[in-house]
Amino acid sequence: MSQEKALIRVRMSTGDAHYAGDLVDGAKMLQLFGDVATELLIRHDGDEGLFVAYDNVEFLAPVYAGEYVEAQGEIVSVGNSSRKMQFVARKVIRPLPEVDVSAAEVLDEPIVVCRASGTCVVPKDKQRYREK
Repeated sequence: MSQEKALIRVRMSTGDAHYAGDLVDGAKMLQLFGDVATELLIRHDGDEGLFVAYDNVEFLAPVYAGEYVEAQGEIVSVGNSSRKMQFVARKVIRPLPEVDVSAAEVLDEPIVVCRASGTCVVPKDKQRYREK
């Protein structure tokens, strides 16, 4: 099995902020992980598949509007139709409103904001890229 990984980077907008102080809802990280999982399944099987369940989710740091978050995932095991995946989301850029309204910085060390693992399924009849 190839060790496919997928990565997306997005800026959290004020539309993503759900709570006071421009705090972003943790569910946004799960939405990003879902998008990463879809890409992984397309690369591995040629089909979007279905996300069945998360078996672990840890929210580790807050995310605010204006910050850039990277969500990365990889397939860690493959069954007949199931694909076990692990995900991590990291804050990589943050705004600096105390400096100026448009000031920002790339973080020297990205901050892990969320980790998760879960299982997706691609029915056998949808698997176009079967390993030989």
